[in-house]
Amino acid sequence: MKIQFSNLHVQHAQIRKEINRAIKTVIGKSNFILGEEVRLFEGEFARFCGTKYAVGVSSGTSALFLALKSLGIGQGDEVIVPAFTYIATAFAVSHTNAQPVFVDVDERTYNIDIDKLKKAITNKTKVIIPVHLYGQPAQMGEIMKIAKAHNVRVIEDAAQAHGAEIEIPQGAGWVKTGSIGDVGCFSFYPSKNLGAMGDGGMVVTNDKEIYQKIAMLRDCGRRSKYEHLVLGYNSRLDTLQAAVLRAKLKRLDAWNKMRQKAAVVYNSLLKDCDVIVPHVGPSVTHVYHVYAIRTKKRDMLFQEFAKKGIGVVIHYPVPLHLQKAYAQLGHRIGDLPVSERVSQEIISLPMYPHLKEADIKKVVKVIKSVL
Repeated sequence: MKIQFSNLHVQHAQIRKEINRAIKTVIGKSNFILGEEVRLFEGEFARFCGTKYAVGVSSGTSALFLALKSLGIGQGDEVIVPAFTYIATAFAVSHTNAQPVFVDVDERTYNIDIDKLKKAITNKTKVIIPVHLYGQPAQMGEIMKIAKAHNVRVIEDAAQAHGAEIEIPQGAGWVKTGSIGDVGCFSFYPSKNLGAMGDGGMVVTNDKEIYQKIAMLRDCGRRSKYEHLVLGYNSRLDTLQAAVLRAKLKRLDAWNKMRQKAAVVYNSLLKDCDVIVPHVGPSVTHVYHVYAIRTKKRDMLFQEFAKKGIGVVIHYPVPLHLQKAYAQLGHRIGDLPVSERVSQEIISLPMYPHLKEADIKKVVKVIKSVL
């Protein structure tokens, strides 16, 4: 049967000539570090997101870390992070020597629970990091109100939500993820909706001071080649990756629509099945970086998929508050029950732009045979 979880071959085949030309151009110029393609891609991605500024960095984790550093986050500060997400969100906080504070998630969207977020804020809270999990935006309107009321900054982790949109009331209309908080952070890991051929990331913002700080921090803290004003990092986006990403960015909206069509097919075929399909909240567009379902027979289903040669993934089997890396925080099973329950029931099905309907039907056939 052999169906891959994520298949980049068709995507790359369609744009191979364009990518080859772009790479050849970079090689010809030999400007491999912060070359022209990086500058051009930063401008194009900022326009795509609807922000004034964008800074290319080495990974999504670097984007989060540098965003926190630009806001002066450090020892003694608390940063609120959802418990059900990839651990890099929390690691970025820990590497600033600040304290991640884990908050449970909403059982329908798997994004941070607004009511529990309110209760987690203390006088040490400096930043909220909502994660737009699986490609569905968090409730940014409510989060921004909370942040404003408590004088707290907001960093959007949009690593899984390139091109997802949120409808903001009072005239703002539909805006893209990453453009609403003080800072937006993206990952270009190869399997992302906008993926490089290696690692890469981006920080977007409308704040000129934040932009200037991150641009300096990502490049060894320097103003000129040998003039270093602050302790910086080697966290630059590679010029070759920027060239590849420029070619892909032109097609991102079309590829997202293809993912959305695949999700519609899944939803239709699974409507009579005893599983929980993705819930899409009001006033948002979901770009389905991941199409995840829930079932109490998750492990049995996972084993059957393995037998049939169908690629599936469990995102994420251990919530952050129960990870050994954070054992020092003293969390116990039962502290964040929704994250714990979801982590035991969730399974991600094959999802990519060029996924065929015939393959979706095969995936669903296996689910029905088990359930």
